Amino acid sequence: MVSRINKLLVANRGEIASRVMRTARELDIGTVAVFSDADAHAPFVAEADQSVHLAGMAPTDTYLRADLLLDAARQTGADAVHPGYGFLSENAGFAQACADAGLVFVGPSPAAIEAMGSKTAAKELMANAGVPVLPGVVIDDGEEINPRSLEAQVAAEIGFPVLVKAAYGGGGRGMRVVTAGADLADAVTSARREAASAFGNATVFLERYVDAPRHVEVQIFGDRHGTVVGLFERECSIQRRYQKIIEEAPSPAVDDRLRAELGQAAVAAGKAIGYVGAGTVEFVLDASGQFYFLEVNTRLQVEHPVTELVTGLDLVRLQLLVAEGAPLPSEALDATITGHAVEARLYAEDTAAGFLPATGTLHRFGIPRLPGVRVDTGVADGSVVSPHYDPMLAKVIAHGSTRDEAVRTLARALADSRLHGVVTNRDLLVGILREDEFRSGAIDTGYLRRHDPAELERSARDPQAVSTHALAAALAGQAERRARARALATVPSGWRNVDNGPQRAAFVADGEDIDVTYRIRGGEVTGSVAGQALGAVHAFTLAPDRVDIAVGGTRCAMSVSRYGDEAHVDSALGSTRLTEKARFPDPTAVREPGSLLAPMPGTVVRVAAKLGQEVTAGTPILVLEAMKMEHTVAAPHDGTVASVNVATGQAVDVGAVLAVVEERMG
Repeated sequence: MVSRINKLLVANRGEIASRVMRTARELDIGTVAVFSDADAHAPFVAEADQSVHLAGMAPTDTYLRADLLLDAARQTGADAVHPGYGFLSENAGFAQACADAGLVFVGPSPAAIEAMGSKTAAKELMANAGVPVLPGVVIDDGEEINPRSLEAQVAAEIGFPVLVKAAYGGGGRGMRVVTAGADLADAVTSARREAASAFGNATVFLERYVDAPRHVEVQIFGDRHGTVVGLFERECSIQRRYQKIIEEAPSPAVDDRLRAELGQAAVAAGKAIGYVGAGTVEFVLDASGQFYFLEVNTRLQVEHPVTELVTGLDLVRLQLLVAEGAPLPSEALDATITGHAVEARLYAEDTAAGFLPATGTLHRFGIPRLPGVRVDTGVADGSVVSPHYDPMLAKVIAHGSTRDEAVRTLARALADSRLHGVVTNRDLLVGILREDEFRSGAIDTGYLRRHDPAELERSARDPQAVSTHALAAALAGQAERRARARALATVPSGWRNVDNGPQRAAFVADGEDIDVTYRIRGGEVTGSVAGQALGAVHAFTLAPDRVDIAVGGTRCAMSVSRYGDEAHVDSALGSTRLTEKARFPDPTAVREPGSLLAPMPGTVVRVAAKLGQEVTAGTPILVLEAMKMEHTVAAPHDGTVASVNVATGQAVDVGAVLAVVEERMG
């Protein structure tokens, strides 16, 4: 029986909320957004027909509150709920609550979610269905652990190395690799805290760790009439912190024979649980071509666009049609692969600082819409990236007739993007896409252990980018000051009756100090950057927002954007973020040596060191939680813990002095 959906509440935020509402609008379905305090001005809220405020910031107070979501549906007259991904998307209790409230849940049945929600039960079910699985152990929410007994059990039943994973979530949350038994208890405890924060359930499971496999998953789709189909595989091996950052379809490692075997196993998994809607069966693929079941994600995946682009299907449209009771249409039953698609996840994060999430105002967000490029995003110019949610800014996807064409297009789109105000992983993504091993398709989950992320980032920029961009920022700054001058506005910048010192500017870029000196005489510029004398520099354009100069005979046009003391310079050389140093620094701003500063706003979840404790460089001092991930703050050198200024549960702002470690001399 087909029952039309009239109004859809999207129980999520950001780009997936925008994505779902886009298709709903095309199907003439009304849309309702829910939003937290932090998301009041987010684009997805304005895109909805109606929206309901959820008071609070933290997910546990807002997007994880099933009661508030159901109240919002009743308040607006919604007759269906789309959970997106993350939050409550794989929560069987929420799916059941929707059904009990008379709402259509756009996803599988509560029973199917429940069956896959327990990783151990899921693996047993898959083994019975003939799907290859890895051995594992589960630790339930609230279960007390004995470190020695657990270590012995894991050694006997699984063996090291072992992978610790959150049982009720994904996206790398609550995931750890443990190579030695002595580290097992701490890893399990930390993973359970992270899992509880992200998914509301601290259950974790442990399974044998396959070193550097490929991560290959199969998109499945089922309807209420018993049909389950496979919509081919996706390669998701490029990962950092166990989260995917580049995905593609089809996989360069999968031939027709293996594709058929993977598809058959995935469909068997779907049929074993009576699957309805969009789901993903994830596998690890070892070097021999043998694959093993990982899990079933009972929801739409972040990386679903690559499947859409190679099949021509709209997976959200299929979700909504199936939720209305319609059978899968012929285009889904007879889908084929056309071309190749690659997706990059653009994050607000600092690669050099260990992929530390970044917060702040995104002053400019511009990605060129080249032919074959699709951008799914939940941000715009002026959006604020808060510490409360996942730091993904957008998914940039390129489709081409071949893998090489798609990779080249995606690299160019990212390289030409204008991303100002928040540190991003854009240069890392470009570096990967242009790296030879990736271009050849010889990838696995160990890729970023073999390739230094910092080196990949540097490879995305010309070696002269920082120095040339620093000069451009200095020249643009003087042009801006001249444009604002109220007296002697026609006098050339830096003019003196008698020559004295050159004009100066000082910046910080990538943690390095860069001093610029310059003199402008007509169209010629002389001076130095970082102590290196400039060659012949001819100026074609010196404007506050554009500098066009020839350095040593090579001309380069650069756009310059300034936000307070921060300048962003973009050109064919790459992109550079420069912070101008104060000419007269505030002496009170100097921190005590050995101060450990909060790298982002967050909450202290554990204080690992005591006052007066002797520590060595790298010893964990405390653990912060931000953006649903834990971040260890470690001792920068050997020494003594001189002060601890925070306590467990305390919220801290970026830059706060958390502790002080006095360096041990001699």
